[in-house]
Formats: sequence, structure tokens, C-alpha cells
Amino acid sequence: MDTLLHLIQTYGLLVVFVSVFLDQGGLPVPAYPPIIVTTAIAVDHQPELWLAVLPILLVAALAALLADSLWYLGGRRIGAALLRLMCKVSLSPDSCVLMTRGIYARWGAPSLVVAKFVPGFAAVATTLAGETGTSPRRFALYDGLGALLWAGVAVALGAVFHRAVNDLLDGLETLGRYGLVLIGVLIAGLVGYKLLKRQLFLRELRMARISVVELGQLLENGGGPTILDVRSNEQRDHSGWIPGAIFVASLSDDNLSGIPPERRDEVIVYCDCPNEASAATLARELHRRGFKRVRPLAGGFEAWRAQGFSVIKA
Repeated sequence: MDTLLHLIQTYGLLVVFVSVFLDQGGLPVPAYPPIIVTTAIAVDHQPELWLAVLPILLVAALAALLADSLWYLGGRRIGAALLRLMCKVSLSPDSCVLMTRGIYARWGAPSLVVAKFVPGFAAVATTLAGETGTSPRRFALYDGLGALLWAGVAVALGAVFHRAVNDLLDGLETLGRYGLVLIGVLIAGLVGYKLLKRQLFLRELRMARISVVELGQLLENGGGPTILDVRSNEQRDHSGWIPGAIFVASLSDDNLSGIPPERRDEVIVYCDCPNEASAATLARELHRRGFKRVRPLAGGFEAWRAQGFSVIKA
């Protein structure tokens, strides 16, 4: 424990930079605790408050902006493929789907100011900024403001509660190696909780699905179900959509309430994400709203197009 505290006291800014960069880069590394602890220690050792907190604020914001810039550049180069990969490996795949696209589609680049305060939205939002062609200057402005705001909250907490934080550190130091074990257990518990949430969500995805061949046969026989497309407008404009599909931008979309009762018995939802995560999220919401039979399309739109079925383009 003494070694850990000495490391923070000596290399606090480096610890803050690395932890924030890894956290915003998508790894399950907590960033707020190092910022808060480093700030609390700095405030206790620096008589001038602004001299204590300003370097920490700037370093944390810079690290966040650099990590976000990598997501932004990835979004510009490989766009949808990177988003699918992110959702596939994310510890929170349910927050990596429809909601995040809906927020960015509605608010655009200004949503980056608060993106870091919305679980699962930060990395997806910065990638969407690149995918949708947001200019580098506009991205840097709003994401930089968001990074400063996000880091500023942690720095403020460390400064306001510096005595409480230092009392806690003294208590952990008294515990010696057991204090370090306690910190490790807390971090492991946080990661474990996210892993458990991921597994529970993926289990939900193993609901009854419909294959593209089955859907194609239903449409050919004239008994087509209600089809909902939960992809972004950019994706539809680029690749087209399944004939008769209704576009749904978000879970609160007016299109849902506009579907008549007689068309709620058989509903198919599709997207282009791994494990049909967006489709499954919408299917779960539709069940809550009284829709009787809701099934994701196995493989999503890409599977439909790969089988050579009809596609409509703008």
C-alpha cells in the first residue's frame, strides 16, 4: 500500500493520464478514482488550489481527448465495422446499440459534451462522429468541452472531499497489504458486475429468431409480418432496406405507437449489429408494450442481402 501511495504522490499526473487513456480507450480500467485521489493528495500538498488542480484537469482532459480521437479516426476509416466490433467485445452490449445511435442521430456533435456521463455512449458517440462525417474541428470542440467537463467533475470531487479521501487513504495505509487487497477486490467486483450484465444480456439474445429464408417465404406468400428497421439513416441510404420495412430511430419513436393493433401479432426487427443486439433490445421493449410475437432477424440486414433477396434503395 505504501508503494501505491508513493507512486501516486510521485507520478500522479502520469497515473491519471494512463488510467484515463485506457478507460476512454475501452478497457475496464477505472479512471475517476485515480483522478480523485491524485487531486486530494495535491490539494493537501499545494497551498494554491488552482496550482494543485489545473495540471490534473488538463492532463485528464488531454488523455480523454486523445483516446476519443482514436475512436473518431477509426469511425472515419472503417465506420460501421468498428461499431460492430465495439458492440461485440463491449462489457455493456445493450448500451452499445439502438439508444446510442438514437441520441447521436438526434443531437449530433453537441451530444459529445455529455457523452461521458451516459454509460456505454462515450466511445460509440466518438466513433459515430467519425462515421457520420463530423468535421475534425467540430469534433475537437465539442469532445474537448466534454472531456474538460467530465474531468472537472472528478477533480472537483477530489478537491472538495480531499480530507475525507486522505483519511480513507490513511486507513488503507494502516491496513497495509490488506488495504491493497481491498482495492483489488473492489476493482474486480466492478469488472465482474459488468461481465455478469453482459452474460445476462447475451442470454436474452438467444430468443426465438427468424431466418432470412423464412422471412423471404412469408413475404412471397403475401402474409408478410410487420418489419422494423432499427439501423441509422446513413446505413439505410448506403445499403438499402428490406421491402416494406418501417424505420425506427429510437425506442420512443412515434412509428411504434402508429402501428395498428392488427399488425402487432407478428413483428420482425432487424439491424446490422453482432448478435442482433439492437433488434433484440427493441424486441424486448415491444413485448413490454403489448406486441405479441416479436422476433429478431437472424444475421440482420447483411444476411438478408447475402442471400440475394430483394433490397430497396433510395
